[in-house]
This record gives sequence, C-alpha cells and structure tokens, in this order.
Amino acid sequence: MTCLNFKNKKTIKLSDLIIPKYYPNFNDNIDTHQIYTSGRAGTKSSRGGLKAVRTIIDKKPGSVVVMRKFHNKLKKTVFAECKRAITRLGLNKKDFKITVSPMQITYKPTGNTIYFTGNDSIDDTKGMIDEDRPIVLVEIDELTEFFDKGDGEDELQNIEATFIRGNDDNFVMEYYFNPPKNSKAPIMKWLEKMIQRPDCIHIHTDYRDVPQSWLGRKLIESAEILKNLDFKMYQWLWLGLCIGIDEVIYYMFNEDEHIKEITKENLKNMNTLIIGVDYGQMNATTYECFGFDYADKCVRGVDEYYHSGRDEGKQKSPSEYAKDFKDFKDKIEVETGLKVTTAYIDPSAKGLAEEIKRVCSDTKIKDAKNDVDLGISRVQKLLSFRRLFLSPKQKHLIEEKYLYKYDEDLLDKGREVPIKKDDHCCDAERYSIMGLWRIIKRLLPMLKISDDSNEVDEDD
Repeated sequence: MTCLNFKNKKTIKLSDLIIPKYYPNFNDNIDTHQIYTSGRAGTKSSRGGLKAVRTIIDKKPGSVVVMRKFHNKLKKTVFAECKRAITRLGLNKKDFKITVSPMQITYKPTGNTIYFTGNDSIDDTKGMIDEDRPIVLVEIDELTEFFDKGDGEDELQNIEATFIRGNDDNFVMEYYFNPPKNSKAPIMKWLEKMIQRPDCIHIHTDYRDVPQSWLGRKLIESAEILKNLDFKMYQWLWLGLCIGIDEVIYYMFNEDEHIKEITKENLKNMNTLIIGVDYGQMNATTYECFGFDYADKCVRGVDEYYHSGRDEGKQKSPSEYAKDFKDFKDKIEVETGLKVTTAYIDPSAKGLAEEIKRVCSDTKIKDAKNDVDLGISRVQKLLSFRRLFLSPKQKHLIEEKYLYKYDEDLLDKGREVPIKKDDHCCDAERYSIMGLWRIIKRLLPMLKISDDSNEVDEDD
C-alpha cells in the first residue's frame, strides 16, 4: 500500500496515513456501496480525501465526484481535505490544477479530476459525465444532510443512477456520516437496509481506533473529561453510538452543579455582557443576560427579564418592551460594572429590534442565529462539560430546563422536533450561546474538538 512521491522520489506508505481498520478495503472497487461512520476524530474525512486523490493519480482513466448537500459547505470541508491529502501523500501541488470556480482538482499527468458539488438542485451534477474519463468514485460527505434537509434515500438513488450509467464494472459510492442520537432516524433505517445488500460494506470507527500520537493529548483528554461528566453524551459524540433521545432536551441539567451565584471575583474575569432576546405577543418575552468568564473559562448567567402577556393579563407594545430592555440593561450595568455590548434578538422580532435600537444606541443589535438543532447541541455540550452556569435570578430559565421537551410521537418516527411550549427562556439562552460561540470555541478547546468538524459558521 504505497504512493510514490514524484517530487522527492520518496515512498509514502499509505499505512502511515490511514488507520488499520481502513487497510483491507482502501482499494476495494468490488463493493459498490461503502458506508463509513464514526464518532468524533474517527478519521473518516481524512480517509475520504486520501481516497479521492489516490484515485485520480491512477494511470487508468477515472474521475471522482465529492458531494455534500449544499454548495456553501464544500470549500472549508471536503475541498480543504483533498488539498491536504495531496500534501500528505507527498505529491507536488504543481502537478495539479486546483480551481475554486468551478471547484475542481485535476491531476495534470492523467487528466483525471475531482469534481466538488452540492446537490441543491437537479442541475448541480450536469457536465460532470465525461465519456473519456468515467466517474469511478462518488463520495457523499455528511450524509445526514441528505436525510434531514433533502429527499433521503430517493435522492441517493437518483445520484447513483446519474453516475453509474455505462460504468457498471468499476464504480463505487462511499457514504460518510456521524450517526445521529436517534436510532429511529431515517438515515439509520436506510443503513439497516443497505447492510443487507451483498454489494455493501459498513465500517465504523472511533477515536480509540486511531494512534494516540495522531490525535494529541488534548483531544484524548477532552474525550475522557466528557466520559466522566456525561457518559451518555460521550457515547454519542466520541463513540458515534445511537444513544436515543431523551424527551427532556436538557436532561443533563443539574441544579446542584449548574446554578451558581455570580460573585465579584467572577465579574472581574468578565469583559462585557450580552443579552439574548426572545419576543412573544401573548406569549412570554424574555431577556437572558450572560457573560464569558475568561479565568474559569465558562459562560455565566447574570440576570433575567420575563413578562408573559397571557399570564399577566396585559400585553405590552414593542416600545414598552424596549423601555423595559433599557431599564434591565441599565440595572445590570450598575450592579456588575460591566457594559452590555450586544443583544441577539429573535430574527422575527424586527419591530422590537428597531425600538431597542432607538432607545439603546450604544448597544449592538443583531439577529440571532436561529439554527435550533445546532443551538441546542451547543447548549447541551456546554452543560455536559460544566461550562455553562445559570444565576439563581434566572428562575424562569431554570424552570424551563425541566419542561422543554421533544415531541414524543415524532421521536418515535425518527424526528427531533422541540415542542413549542415552555421554550421562551431556552430560546433566549440559545441565542446568547450562538452569539458567544466565537469566543467559546476559541477558549474551550474541548468543545472545539468535540464540535462537528464539518460545521461551517457564517462568521468564520
């Protein structure tokens, strides 16, 4: 299992680049369908990049398609991984034509090409079929996107039909994904069906299959920390096991561990504060204030505002809520000696945002990132790692931690849909965490390592 370095005439052993679990089938073109799953740091993405590049440097005509569901995820993930693979294989980048528009990597001596594409629309894969150089390998990365935001199995069958035409004897489709928590999710039902096929193999890895020298001490420590703090989350995140979905979304919340009175010493370790805002008309409107403690490296809750028009029997106008926001902000600044710099507001609350801008000109008003699943996942990780603490003043948020749930009926059908009830404070908290994430991921390595490596933030 070798690859020749044409620049330095040095032999590179592929066995030094991939883990032993991948040795037997790295060059397998017999099994048409090959499914690779893992927990975090299972090195499947690295394998995919190496396999794609190794395929196009073969003298035999044959090109590769590397695909994700959406185009905007390609550049920082699979495209970057394939460029990295060129270096790792000891090849000279001058022998490749690498372009972003169109996103392609062509090996000049053979003319074989890696085409990178999303599958946002039916036209995305047109022009990739070359009669002289057939597509011999299709790699589909982050397969869960095709089930969560696409047509799932039907879409995959259409992709196969597009590229296998006229190439029955030498064609492989590789699928890469991290299993979801829910074993009843559609992608897991698809997996169960696929592994019954005689032309399909499934290989699962986790960080324990990888040489420790490849991973580094910090990554191993991160996994072991979570193993001790929240074994269930560890099994999913690091081992890639379906652990099931608890009906209560923040099952890991524990008042004894997650509620802490903020102290003067804590405040000295915090530069500024932010506020997450969730707005309701007859439903509750709430402001949740948080800050990042740079010494203890955690997010600390500071205070809470809560008003429910239904419960109180009086609905307030956006201008009244804006005045309440200013009063709440001013009170916090006096009590803490810290400046509230930014408010992350429910994107649907444009009227309230404008009113707050009018009365708080010194505060940045930003639309909150409202990716619910990602936001919940980040809050869960912070709670599991004991890096998020609430103030006793945030009493409505604390109550919601026990009440915010997934729809049980939909869980049984493989869908994770939070019930739109008892969620207003949790939404405001989620907006805050999403707003602070650039700081969090920079200063909390265990969260950066454990986060989805293929995730692309708009702010990155």
